[in-house]
Formats: sequence, structure tokens, C-alpha cells
Amino acid sequence: MVPVGRAEVLRLLAKRNHDIGRHRNRLVSRMHSLVMELTAGGIAKEINASDVDRLLAEVTPATPVEQIRFDLAVELLDDIRRLDQQLEDSHRRIRQAVTASQTSLTKIYGIGPIIAATLIGYSGDIARFADRDAYAAYNGTAPVEFSSAGRTVHRVSQRGNRQLNHALHMAALCQIRQRDSEGRAYFERRVAEGKTKREALRALKRQTSNRVYRHLVADAVR
Repeated sequence: MVPVGRAEVLRLLAKRNHDIGRHRNRLVSRMHSLVMELTAGGIAKEINASDVDRLLAEVTPATPVEQIRFDLAVELLDDIRRLDQQLEDSHRRIRQAVTASQTSLTKIYGIGPIIAATLIGYSGDIARFADRDAYAAYNGTAPVEFSSAGRTVHRVSQRGNRQLNHALHMAALCQIRQRDSEGRAYFERRVAEGKTKREALRALKRQTSNRVYRHLVADAVR
């Protein structure tokens, strides 16, 4: 069982991890812009500290403007390194907290400690949901039905808890990327039945939501 207090701990840790990652992404975007102005082509791939280090070692500022850009890039690199360390510490704390929770969520393909912490933390007390449909409505994986031109249409819900929805989305994508996963087989089966890939992904997210609900209920009972 995951007590309410421990679920709140996981929610706080998951939110902090998300905030650090989002801040790092903003700084990396700024670094890309600075590097593009300092060297032709910049860095095409995802930026990491060692790549920027090597690139800056080859740059010799020729004007006052270039010198300022270079200095700002060096300062920004220090900020990114600090955030990288914070992310490493955050991941360690989350792994420890998820292990202590004794959750079975990590047995689901595509759900590691970070996603598990988000799912547990933002789900809270699973007993507040009457069934898996109520849980799907809360996390936004239950499609919204409406009528259009005399026919019934189902569209993805924009309501619900977006943190939970994103965690389920990432878990589903992880399953699709692995050819030997049950999720990939389910996705391909739905496409073969005539669903678009987007519709098949939504169906897989809903199936993953159902599995998460079962595990959270089982954990609470245990």
C-alpha cells in the first residue's frame, strides 16, 4: 500500500524533477542560439556539457560582441552543469522513494521510477475513483463523445490531469518503440484493424491507464 503521505512525497519529487528538466531545456535552447552565433552550424544534436566544452575550446572571439557571447556561453554552461547534477540527485531520490513505496507499477513495460512517481503522486488515493473508467476520465485518456453532422465522433479529451496524461503518454511511446513489448503488438493490431496511428496510440494510452489502475488498486489492497 502507498500511504497518502508517501504519495504526496512522490508528487513533490516528481514535480521538482519536472521543473528542473523544464528549466534545463530552456537553458539548452539559449545555448543552441549562442553557439550558432559563435560557430557555423553550431551543434546539430542534443547539447551536453562535454560537447559545448570542446566547441568553446576551439572558439577565439575576434570582436567585443563575440567575446560577450563567448562569456555568456561559458556562464550558461556552468548553469547547465549545475542542473545536470540536480537532475542526477533528483533521479536518485525518486528511485529511493519509489523503491520504498513497494509499488508494482514498475512491473509494467515502459514505467520506470520517474513515471511511477508521477503516476502515484498525482493519482493520490486510488480509492477515490469508483472504477477504471473514472480514473481514465480523471487522467484524460477517456475519449470525449459528441455528435457532428449526424454521426458520433470520439476525440481525445483535453481535460483531466495533464501530468498523469503525459506520464501515460510517455509509457505508451516507450512500449511502441520496443518491438517485443505487448504494447507494440497491441498498437500494431489496432492499426491493422483500420485505426490511424494517432487513434491506436490513444487506445494504447487508455489500455495503459487501465493497467495502472489495476496495479494501484492491488498495491492499496496489499
